[in-house]
Amino acid sequence: MTIHTEPSTHTSAPNRQTLYVAIALAAGILLGELLNLTLGSSVAEEAQSLFKQIIQVFAVLTDIFLRLIKMIIAPLVFSTLVVGMAKMGDIQTVGRIGIKAIAWFFSASIVSLLLGLLLVNLFEPGRSLHIALPAIGTETGLSQVKPTLDSFVAHIFPKSFTEAMATNEILQIVVFSMFFGIACASVGDLAKPTVKLLDSLAHIMLKITSYVMYYAPVAVFSAIASVVAQQGIGVLLSYSKFIGEFYLGLFLLCFLLGSVSFLFLGRRIISLLNHIREPMLLAFGTASSESAYPKLLQQLERFGCDEKVCGLVLPLGYSFNLDGSMMYMTFAVLFIAQAYGIDLPIADQLIMLFVLLFTSKGVAGVPRSSLIVIAATLSMFKIPESGLLLLLGIDQILDMGRSATNVFGNSMASAIISKWEKALR
Repeated sequence: MTIHTEPSTHTSAPNRQTLYVAIALAAGILLGELLNLTLGSSVAEEAQSLFKQIIQVFAVLTDIFLRLIKMIIAPLVFSTLVVGMAKMGDIQTVGRIGIKAIAWFFSASIVSLLLGLLLVNLFEPGRSLHIALPAIGTETGLSQVKPTLDSFVAHIFPKSFTEAMATNEILQIVVFSMFFGIACASVGDLAKPTVKLLDSLAHIMLKITSYVMYYAPVAVFSAIASVVAQQGIGVLLSYSKFIGEFYLGLFLLCFLLGSVSFLFLGRRIISLLNHIREPMLLAFGTASSESAYPKLLQQLERFGCDEKVCGLVLPLGYSFNLDGSMMYMTFAVLFIAQAYGIDLPIADQLIMLFVLLFTSKGVAGVPRSSLIVIAATLSMFKIPESGLLLLLGIDQILDMGRSATNVFGNSMASAIISKWEKALR
């Protein structure tokens, strides 16, 4: 599945779309703060009622976009992965690319965790946060999903392909698609009509993606306006040290991953960054890396990444290569420990990294999965889980950065492995 674009639309249209999303982001911040200062801070019952109605409208506008994106993801992952694997023609190629991808994912995850560990110990943001700590046993409001071996296996192997499609369990779809794609390659000419049909489906889903993207600025505007209206820009000042240091960590992580990518791609990395800026901005605005998946796949193929490699690496990356989320888990656990005055020895911190490296893979697809993994890790090291309440107010703001970083990390992985396979156009 090769995406063809006219030269004129290849440059100007994505630039306009990125500009519209950026304008929507800025406008959402301004309107959100205005609503917070007027209606949000008012004690009048009518004002509060109107405020809640406006927030509800914002939530609906954002939810429409996220639902449309989720509508696209499952058939897009299935069709691109099956077509790519059928064209590879043999299981050895699939295995080779898969091993390279997993090796990169775990290496990047270790770098993310270690960098987060280094920075949070260096800056110690929790020790300077002078707020009343919640009582032990306070409910966090999170679903009680523990990252166990059972849950890990359940999120890998589907019991029903239709259920996996309906719930957007990407990893389960990948597993089924791999079996399906290998079977298509094995039966040869008999599978050609099916592969051709799925190739057409992939192109159709990407065309639908281009339609859905016209709505992206509205979704970004609504999402950011809702957060700022409810929390206010003041929350950024209260947690400014933690937020600033976390975003510095994300910047350093992107710089490290980008530097490694430069060794493989050379000056072409500038072109790659130009191609992925819109998916990153989209992920940032909606605080969802999933929302950027269809556009990211499209942009990576436009950059020159091999369709077969992207079809395999990108879905796997969305389950195993969430670099921004990995750093956040380290930051959050140690931040809460510092806020409680609990000193974790270096040995315990290294054990924590090892635990996070694997448990983070066990709750893929679970809403607010990062917070659930953090809660399980806190209890493991006898840190009160109610400390999560310190972060719930700014989690959306932090999620924006880690979602964009997740998109960046998966982009680098797809480009590097395409180059590694000598399949980068």
